[in-house]
Amino acid sequence: MRIAIIGAGPSGIAAGRELLRQGFDQFTIIDALDAPGGTWRLHSYPGLACDVWAHSYSFSYAPNPDCSASFVEQPEIQAYLARCADEFGLGDHMRFNTRIDSARWQEDGVWRLFTDSGNTIDAEIVINAMGNQHTPLYPDVPGRDSFKGPSWHGTRWNHEVDLSDKHVVVVGSAACAVQVVPEVAKQAKRLTVLQRSANWIMPRGRKFYSESQRNWFRRFPALIHLTRKVQGVLMGQVENAATLGHKRMGQFEKLALDYLAREIDDPELRKALTPDSHYGCKRGLVSDDFYPALNRDNVELVAEGLSAVAADGIVTESGTEIACDVIVYCTGYRIMDFDRIEVTGRDGLQLAEAMGDRPSAFKGIATPGFPNYFYAMGPNALVLNAPYFRTAELNVESIVGLLADMRQKGVQAIEVRRERCEAYCSWMDQRFPRYSWAAPDCQSYYRNAAGYPPFLFPGSFREYQREHKALSLDDFQ
Repeated sequence: MRIAIIGAGPSGIAAGRELLRQGFDQFTIIDALDAPGGTWRLHSYPGLACDVWAHSYSFSYAPNPDCSASFVEQPEIQAYLARCADEFGLGDHMRFNTRIDSARWQEDGVWRLFTDSGNTIDAEIVINAMGNQHTPLYPDVPGRDSFKGPSWHGTRWNHEVDLSDKHVVVVGSAACAVQVVPEVAKQAKRLTVLQRSANWIMPRGRKFYSESQRNWFRRFPALIHLTRKVQGVLMGQVENAATLGHKRMGQFEKLALDYLAREIDDPELRKALTPDSHYGCKRGLVSDDFYPALNRDNVELVAEGLSAVAADGIVTESGTEIACDVIVYCTGYRIMDFDRIEVTGRDGLQLAEAMGDRPSAFKGIATPGFPNYFYAMGPNALVLNAPYFRTAELNVESIVGLLADMRQKGVQAIEVRRERCEAYCSWMDQRFPRYSWAAPDCQSYYRNAAGYPPFLFPGSFREYQREHKALSLDDFQ
């Protein structure tokens, strides 16, 4: 089988490693960037770091004893991923600076991939490892193109602009903003942060490892394993904290509110920063320096959304005009953007149309109508209480396991049975109401415009493992 993996981020690297492990060597990992790393190669905004503990945010089979701290920043993560790709023997399988524009299933049972340079790549199998947080989402407000000063999305940072004498407006206060704001506050003459709704924020508690500690990790890998075990137990509570009616939700909310009270003395500011949703409705954040940044004399929080952009500034929802020199949009991504490349399956079926308002995938890896097309991290394939790496590893283990069964039985192509996919999605539908992130009154990127939550798996990692363990060729035609 010729196998094309689209994307050289964590899941693409995991897929390549698993293919080699199970005896497949005719595969190519294709990426539009110039090096492996995915989002950690693409993004470089100030303060960019992972909000998961460093030893847990790594491949289970490739512990990283060289972590500089309990939470590490973008350069370290990208370097780790590049090192893993090399150590796993994936170098000769990687093809960089190649963007896939479209993919079409051919009548002869081959996927034909069309690149931006006009070339084609044929493969019997396609593994979509592009990730689900890539395309910047801008606010849909009038006048955005009329602003005369520099403006950009936080995930596409403009490092050419000196902010030292500027009044900067950051639109947004979630995951990107809590990392950007503290860094911009140190540089800008004045900083205004627009907050549409408050977030639940926990202290990160970042600690740096000494060279002596790193040497212990190198000499005794069991220490990393033990560290992961402890972190896994703590991370496992996140699913309970997002479960409506579970006592852990109240405990998490109290921890976050206590932290807010310790850091913010101004009662009005504290009130503005107090969330009006349950924990887990929006992504839970961790930060040691966002609240202190808001206490600075040169920083102002405006608890309103953006309604318009003018030539010299912005207009808030209440009609307040704020003149500024620079606008930074920390407004997230288009989640599950299946039109990022045009994918045409059997009988001319378009993937973006097939997904529609209710994206569906059988156990997060396959959709009816698209033979031999798999997602390394498809709809509802992300488990809230497990590190991204571990979920990606499980998904690609399942995909390559299916390929191994196909090889053994001489099967040329498989397509998930529609009735199996529909039954699985109906089962998830019954479980969604348990969680704050799927509640009807929750407005966050976990739910799309139609109100459907296409992002998270409604359960624990152990349950997700159980679903994948039951996966077999019988689920496919």
